[in-house]
Amino acid sequence: MGKAAECGYVVREENEIRRNLAAYLRRQETRDRLRFLAAGSVDDGKSTLIGRLLYDCRAIYEDQLGAVMQAGQLYGTTGGGFDPALLTDGLKAEREQGITIDVAYRYFSTAKRNFIICDAPGHEQYTRNMATGASRCSLAVILIDAANGVRPQTRRHSFICSLLGIRHFIIAVNKMDKVGYGERVFRAIKRDYENFAAKLTVHDISFIPISALKGDNVVDGSANMPWFRGAPLLAALEEISIGSDMNLIDFRLPVQYVLRRNADFRGFAGTVASGVLRRGDEIISLPSGRKTAINSLTVAGEECREAFASQAVVVTTADEIDISRGCMLARPDNLPTVDNFFDANLVWMGTSPGISGKNFILRLSSQTVPAEISRIRYRFEVNSLHRRKAGELMLNDIGRVEITAHRPVCFDCYSRNKPTGSFILIDPSTNGTVAAGMIIASSAETHFDRTAGKDPVSANISWEKSAVTAAARRQLFGHKPVTVWLTGLSGSGKSTLAQALELELTGRGIKAFILDGDNIRHGLNKDLGFSEADRTENIRRVAEVAKLMNSAGLLVIAAFISPFRKDRKHAEQIIGRDKFIEVYVKAGIAVCRQRDPKGLYGKAAAGKITGFTGIDSPYEVPVSPDIELDTEKNRAEDCVAQIMKYLGSLR
Repeated sequence: MGKAAECGYVVREENEIRRNLAAYLRRQETRDRLRFLAAGSVDDGKSTLIGRLLYDCRAIYEDQLGAVMQAGQLYGTTGGGFDPALLTDGLKAEREQGITIDVAYRYFSTAKRNFIICDAPGHEQYTRNMATGASRCSLAVILIDAANGVRPQTRRHSFICSLLGIRHFIIAVNKMDKVGYGERVFRAIKRDYENFAAKLTVHDISFIPISALKGDNVVDGSANMPWFRGAPLLAALEEISIGSDMNLIDFRLPVQYVLRRNADFRGFAGTVASGVLRRGDEIISLPSGRKTAINSLTVAGEECREAFASQAVVVTTADEIDISRGCMLARPDNLPTVDNFFDANLVWMGTSPGISGKNFILRLSSQTVPAEISRIRYRFEVNSLHRRKAGELMLNDIGRVEITAHRPVCFDCYSRNKPTGSFILIDPSTNGTVAAGMIIASSAETHFDRTAGKDPVSANISWEKSAVTAAARRQLFGHKPVTVWLTGLSGSGKSTLAQALELELTGRGIKAFILDGDNIRHGLNKDLGFSEADRTENIRRVAEVAKLMNSAGLLVIAAFISPFRKDRKHAEQIIGRDKFIEVYVKAGIAVCRQRDPKGLYGKAAAGKITGFTGIDSPYEVPVSPDIELDTEKNRAEDCVAQIMKYLGSLR
């Protein structure tokens, strides 16, 4: 958009405001909005560029412009003339030093789009400020001084923007006036940056030669660079498409607050993190796993039929189920991960080093839980993007770590869903934010890598394949080899169902065998106790045995309390999702106490057993089991019939 057209647009806006302010405000609300970051090394011209954009777009009030002209006499770098940088360098320290220290936000509009500019500091000392500002941007304008080329901080900012999931980069090669507007300089910088950017996960990169101080290729094209045929910066910002960046598939609503206006009203407030929600939709509350339906939706005080990502909503449900702050609402057939473990890329912002084993407060969406860095995998060398072994993370370091939360949290991978895949770590002793993280792997991958995913101790072994194929075994036995994994409290009926199911299967000629928790501990796992680590190892060994038995063509019935979701997920990872059938044997703790077939609840109550599941050790209910059997309401034969019906559908 040229300056004349831009001025005409400003006049039209002024006339519309005078005629109908309400209509003007409604149009502003519905207009597309782009939030972008201006980043780069110190003195590459970020503040000058933003000031030039605001000035040429007529987004500066007269009194503000007068103040800037006056400040230019004291702090300006243009010989007392107009210095665009002073429009955004708001702190006295910034004007005195000629650098940006804090993140500054500026707003302006054109006929096509509303803009929010995040002016990020360029100095390495303030990298954490830059990362904070970049976290909500859809596009990054990376400035490079034409006289200096690509510098380490340029690479650092680019890498952080890539980690933060910014998909669109505009590389503005600034101060072209200082190098005589030479095309050869521009092309050399473009090649240098492209060589570095090839290692990033960014595929939409464009290059524009500009002079922010003189205005070349900022709002209008430049007569000084006729060799450049591309659009100026403002036109590129207006035209870039960001609609596909928003996740409208995976519905997630982190609950932030429970509203009780009166005794008859119970609403759940939060901002839709992703996806679309409609009245009447079936939802599930996590981590409890209870299902219900949406009864009503309220947005901005008005009832509506649907809500979508970034809208603040209040929902009511058809059923009275336990939902509170920190819960997450999702769809039953599209669930986030619920786990204690995940891998993440971490930007360290604390002045004290980040070390493994130290306790922090993890804040992820509306969830706040104690957590720790259980392992630092490596640190990134920003210039080369090489991975270096590290025992700690220092200020502004970026590394890959494993996080262990002290109770399960709901999350997605950051690359798929930013709001539910990003988190911060807070130092509980100072209440200061010390790190920002992006989740890159779920618990199944992380936990598998920490245990069974490791290479065998001996390097002189190899896996021997059988000459009999899986297809031949299936044809021989006449059924698919799977593992039916029965999980539930002690006394819920797992062993009873396992025995009844085995009889039913063998009666039909199906080769089946039970792996029972007590039987396994008499031999294979007799060296293991009941600590959390031993329980995990117990389930891992059982899963490995089940996998081998499935490979032999047998149907395995595994009856184990297996109280932790991470262990069941790990078992699924070992056995294979296509062969793992999770069956939740459901019975309340009161009923299980009453049944107490082995007298264990009585011993636990007398203090003879510690760490007993359901008493002084937790049981984590499956979030979305393949089969749920309520043994309080249904007979054993009915439950077996339900499993048989499911197995029949697998043939």
